[in-house]
Amino acid sequence: MRFFSGFSLQGDRHFFEPYLKKSDYTVAGFSYGAIKAAHFAAESTDRIDTLQLFSPAFFQTKKESFKRLQMGGYLKDPDGYLEAFLANCFAPCPMQAVEEGEHNADALHELLYFEWDGMLMERIRSKGTRIEVYLGLEDRIIDVVGAREFFIPYATVTSIKRANHFLQECTQQ
Repeated sequence: MRFFSGFSLQGDRHFFEPYLKKSDYTVAGFSYGAIKAAHFAAESTDRIDTLQLFSPAFFQTKKESFKRLQMGGYLKDPDGYLEAFLANCFAPCPMQAVEEGEHNADALHELLYFEWDGMLMERIRSKGTRIEVYLGLEDRIIDVVGAREFFIPYATVTSIKRANHFLQECTQQ
């Protein structure tokens, strides 16, 4: 099993253990890592039975002003930006400890401006790869409705009530 971590993270796989298919033929990614996982699945000549996308970074429906604001905030104060970003990833649940990985403005730009398209999804499916998408309905990071609408024709989409970007179910709101 190959796992691609979210923006600025490493070691975040454990958050998705309840959903992960433990197989040598599974590729998975969380948020920004979902973009990397999809590209890996599309380009790989290895056997991949399942591609799992957890809270895939989906910002193509967001306004340009939102994207510029995100980039500006990161460039002005990367540490402050990441602190607020992670708090929103966990909201409405309490924040948990995460392991910080490498990050830079280029990666954030790629995340914000990446556009999922049907050609990429069909390329993955044409290899016989099953695509699974998991979305938290309380996710404050991505456009959950837009992501669900986009992925439904290509994937099995699981929507998790009261779950945040890390797919943790929260009872408090």
